[in-house]
Formats: sequence, C-alpha cells, structure tokens
Amino acid sequence: VQLQASGGGLVQAGGSLRLSCAASGRTFSRYAVGWFRQAPGKGREFAAVITSGGTTNYANSVKGRFTISRANAKNTVYLQMNSLKPDDTAVYYCAAMIRSSILSDLRVGDTYDYWGQGTLVTVSS
Repeated sequence: VQLQASGGGLVQAGGSLRLSCAASGRTFSRYAVGWFRQAPGKGREFAAVITSGGTTNYANSVKGRFTISRANAKNTVYLQMNSLKPDDTAVYYCAAMIRSSILSDLRVGDTYDYWGQGTLVTVSS
C-alpha cells in the first residue's frame, strides 16, 4: 500500500482544512488508517483513526474539532479539521495497517506498516 497525504496549508486560528490520504491497492478497505502529527521540536502524536469497519477514535486534544472519514470507493481517508488552533501546527501523516483492530494498537504509530509522506498544516494566531 502506498499512501499520499495532501491538503495542508496555512490557515488562521478558527479556520478549517481537510486533509486527504489517497491509497493505492485494491484491499484498502481492509486497512485501519490513522492520522498522526509532529509539531516542530516535538515527538509524533496520535490524532485520529478509522478502522476498516468505520469505527473512529480521537485524541482528546482534537476530539470535537476533527472528524475522520473514509471513502473506500475512492481509496481515500479524510481528516476534516475545524476550529483550528496554533497548537495544531504540525506535519500531518497518514498511516495504514491491517494486522490489528485493538484500540491500544491503533493509537500507536509504531504498529503501523505503511506511511504517507506528510503534509504541513500551519495555523496562525
């Protein structure tokens, strides 16, 4: 599976962006897809995940503001980001895996097998 993240950019605080993660491969619908982010000078952190069955989970820091969804017919997962804050500034990566559906695994980046190249989101105050 190859992943291509896109949709990042510069936005003012309170604004919105929608990120896309486009995947190759005919079995994409079987994969859980997560979004992770890495702010300047900080480690990678979990943001959101959607399982193959459509179950979603979010980090507390984005819950209520971000929405993850998938369009299997388009081999694409989206991350709708609303009410953006300067603290949301980061490079956002999408990742996919098929081997686990356990929530504790889905929130950990090291358990993912495939990664996109990242897209930069900058939120100005």
